[in-house]
Amino acid sequence: MGQAGFDVVVIGAGVIGLSIAARLASDRRSVLILERDSGFARGITSRNSEVIHAGIYYPAGSLKATSCVEGRAQLYAWCEARGVSHSRLGKLIVASDEDEISTLGDLLVRGEANGVSGLRLLDADAVARLEPAVRAEAALESSETGIVDAYELCLSLLAAAEARGAVLALEREVVGLEQAAVGWRIEVAAPSGSEVIEATCVIDAAGLAADHIASLAGIDVDAAGWRQHPCKGDYFVVAPGTGKRGVLPSRLIYPVPQQAGLGIHATLDMAGRIRFGPDVEYVSHADMSVDPAKGPAFSAAASRYLPSLTGVPLVPDYAGIRPKLAAKGEPFRDFVVEEASSLGAPGLIACVGIESPGLTAALALAARVETLLN
Repeated sequence: MGQAGFDVVVIGAGVIGLSIAARLASDRRSVLILERDSGFARGITSRNSEVIHAGIYYPAGSLKATSCVEGRAQLYAWCEARGVSHSRLGKLIVASDEDEISTLGDLLVRGEANGVSGLRLLDADAVARLEPAVRAEAALESSETGIVDAYELCLSLLAAAEARGAVLALEREVVGLEQAAVGWRIEVAAPSGSEVIEATCVIDAAGLAADHIASLAGIDVDAAGWRQHPCKGDYFVVAPGTGKRGVLPSRLIYPVPQQAGLGIHATLDMAGRIRFGPDVEYVSHADMSVDPAKGPAFSAAASRYLPSLTGVPLVPDYAGIRPKLAAKGEPFRDFVVEEASSLGAPGLIACVGIESPGLTAALALAARVETLLN
C-alpha cells in the first residue's frame, strides 16, 4: 500500500469498526479500515451470543443504556431494510426461587427508566403458559429482545461502507502510532513488509486490542482507566443424539443476573440451535478452548429453569472473550467512546471496553463517533 493519506482510518473490522466505517464513509470523506486478521468480523464479533438486547440491565443515563436502546431500534430497522437474518423472539428473565422475585421488579424499574418497551412481570402460571418447559416462580418478559446473524450483519455493514467508498485492508496490524503535523502517521505490519499510512483522524475500534492501540498513541491507559481486563465466557450445547428438543423453549431464557455477568442462560441462533452460557472467568491470555469438565455445572445451572435438562449431558460449543473495563470484583464500568485530546492524543477517537451490549449498540455508537469527529 506504501504511504497513503486518508481522512479517517478505522482500526478493527468487527461490528463496531464496520458500523463506524459505514456511518462515516462518503464522497467527501475517505475511510480506510485496517484489520490484522485475514478476514473481517473474526474477533469478538464472531464469538458472542448474537443477542439483540433490550437495554434492561444498565444504569439509567449510562452510555451502555442509551446506546443499547437507540442501537436496538436502529439495528432492527437496518436488518429489515437489508434482509439480514434476525428474529424478535423475546426473552424471559426467570426467578427460580421466591427470593429472586424482587430482583425482577428492580429490573423492570431500571428497564422502564431506560426507555425499554415491551416489559411485563409474569407469575408462575403465565410463565408456564408461554413456555411449558420453563420452571419459574416468576419472570420478567422482554418482547423487544431478539437475535441476529452477526456475520450477515457485518457483511451488510461492509457492503454499505464499500459502496460509500471505504476500503478494507486485511492482514494489516498497527504497530506504531505517531502524531504528525496534521493528524497521525500509522505504521502497519503487512505480509509484504512495513507500510506507512497517514490519517487526519484515527478511530480505535480494535476490540480486545483497543487499550493496546491507545497505548501506542501515547496514552497511559492505566491512568486513564482504559486498561481492559479479558473475561472469558464458555458455551455448551446438548450432546448430539440426546433428543428432548421438543421440550426446549422458543424464547431466550435468562436467570436473574449474576456478578460480572448475566448467568448461564439459554439462547437460540437463527438455525434454532440452543446453547447455554456464558460463565465468567477473568483470564490473562486468549485461550479459546472449553473445558468439558464444566459440563455438569452448566447442566445444573440451566436445569434450575429447564428441568428437562436434569441429567442431560452438555458438551463444549465455543468460547468468547469480553474486553471488560471492570476488573474482577469491581463495580459497573461504562463504554468509553471518547476523543482523546485531553489525554494528549488529538484526532484519536477511542472505543474501549466495548463488551455486551456492543453488538446491539453498534449503530448508535457509530453515530456517537460521527458526532465526536464533527
